[in-house]
Amino acid sequence: MSDRHLTRRIRGTDTSDGAGVKLKRIIGQAGLDMLDPFLLLDEFRSDDAGDYIAGFPEHPHRGFETVTYMLAGHMQHHDNHGNRGDLTPGSVQWMTAGRGILHSEMPQQEDGLMWGFQLWVNLPAKDKMTAPRYQDIGPERIPVVRPAEGVEVKVIAGELAGATGPVEGIVTAPVYLDIGLQPGAALTLDLPAGHHGFAYVFEGQSALVGGEQLRRSELGVLSDGEQLQLAGGDEPSRLLVVAGKPLNESVARYGPFVMNTPEQIHEAIADFRAGKF
Repeated sequence: MSDRHLTRRIRGTDTSDGAGVKLKRIIGQAGLDMLDPFLLLDEFRSDDAGDYIAGFPEHPHRGFETVTYMLAGHMQHHDNHGNRGDLTPGSVQWMTAGRGILHSEMPQQEDGLMWGFQLWVNLPAKDKMTAPRYQDIGPERIPVVRPAEGVEVKVIAGELAGATGPVEGIVTAPVYLDIGLQPGAALTLDLPAGHHGFAYVFEGQSALVGGEQLRRSELGVLSDGEQLQLAGGDEPSRLLVVAGKPLNESVARYGPFVMNTPEQIHEAIADFRAGKF
């Protein structure tokens, strides 16, 4: 068994999106444009309503998947196909935009902490024009396992300790884990060989990832391998460990459209303007 280690460290950059929601962009910035198949990772975290209250009004997507994981707060999503749902603390929405969708994500609160992540996952060329679909997953559907003393893991996608995450039917065969580590706790995590992966510490000061200290708000890009060694720091910590099968295809991006060629981007813009989403 070969162990994975950190090959790069990336700190997020402060930016805003939607109607001015302040967030930290970790993947999809100058330091890390993408990590195939992952196109973007944002963390939004604020208890100042002015940073998030305007939300993400209706906007289009084509050619990829958006994954929203809420840690705190309440947002409601709505789209032009009649779908509607609530994003509450601990819930996940895995949306396959496919050939095109118009949707909004709007805060349902006027004060308090709003905290979570949005991840963009690419679709292969053969699936970019598939029919849109949602997997709306409430917190009660996400298994929690304790594979070692002082370790608690929410299994959103993939398998761990006999539990299988509720996200299914995703072509990149993702692993998406929310891992809590007590001081001194240790975990050997199996990850599929060949999957690109990363770890991101979002609570506590730091955690040991692949034998190296990874600090809060720092993303570590993982080498290839079959196992990842994790250990707690001096205080409790939480981190995301995410991995997916790379597509190894050309990527053409323009805002909310991700295709394989510039011509397909022009077609997406024309279809959007013509009301075909």
